[in-house]
Amino acid sequence: MHALRLARSFEICKIERPFVSNPAVSTAPTSTAAPRRAATRGLHKGQQTRAAILEAALGLASSVGLEGLSIGALAEVTGMSKSGVFAHFGSREELQISVIREYHTKFEEEVFFPAIREARGLPRLGALFGNWVRRVSVEIDSGCIYISGAVEFDDRPGPVRDALASMVRAWHLAMERAIRIAIDEGHLRADTDPAQMQFEVHGLILALHHDARFLRTPGSLERARRGFVRTVTDYLADGTVLPADFPPTSAPRR
Repeated sequence: MHALRLARSFEICKIERPFVSNPAVSTAPTSTAAPRRAATRGLHKGQQTRAAILEAALGLASSVGLEGLSIGALAEVTGMSKSGVFAHFGSREELQISVIREYHTKFEEEVFFPAIREARGLPRLGALFGNWVRRVSVEIDSGCIYISGAVEFDDRPGPVRDALASMVRAWHLAMERAIRIAIDEGHLRADTDPAQMQFEVHGLILALHHDARFLRTPGSLERARRGFVRTVTDYLADGTVLPADFPPTSAPRR
């Protein structure tokens, strides 16, 4: 579900949110009102606790990797008991998968959703890459779970690897969809291979992460942006001019 959400959202270009029911539909007291309110408070508290644990788990996984994530380590970080953490996830594997999903949700919110508000074609494609680079820039000290997780689980089949791979594929499909839209809009050549172009763009991000995080090479962010401009220029349709501030360096619109 999480893996498909990104690509489907790109297709319809809108964000679907669940309806929130009004808790004040009726003010008339009933014999079961108090138990229901108590149950709701308990549910909300449980959700808040789980969210807090996930936030701590995401921070821990960013520094020690998914493999370094365990019920015991998380209990120590949060100040909870092991049984308390275990009650929310049930297993180390489920904890790891939940962290991957949480990371994916944050990635959508910071990179994908702001970009689809931009005009179709090159403005949207540039926003996707600009937002992606901006996220990498703040992950230089913490690390990217997509990248570090791929190193940890590239040769380890199982549910954790499957969850991680499905999230990454969803993002790749979203980038390919943005490229196809740019082709449809006449911004890129009709013979552009979306999968090939996406591969080249993803390579820029991997090089950026390596040089900025591992080598601490100055100017890596600007090199990635210049590489993106050069890549897009190679695929531009005749007469197309890149938008100003491409890819964008300013914060995404909310």
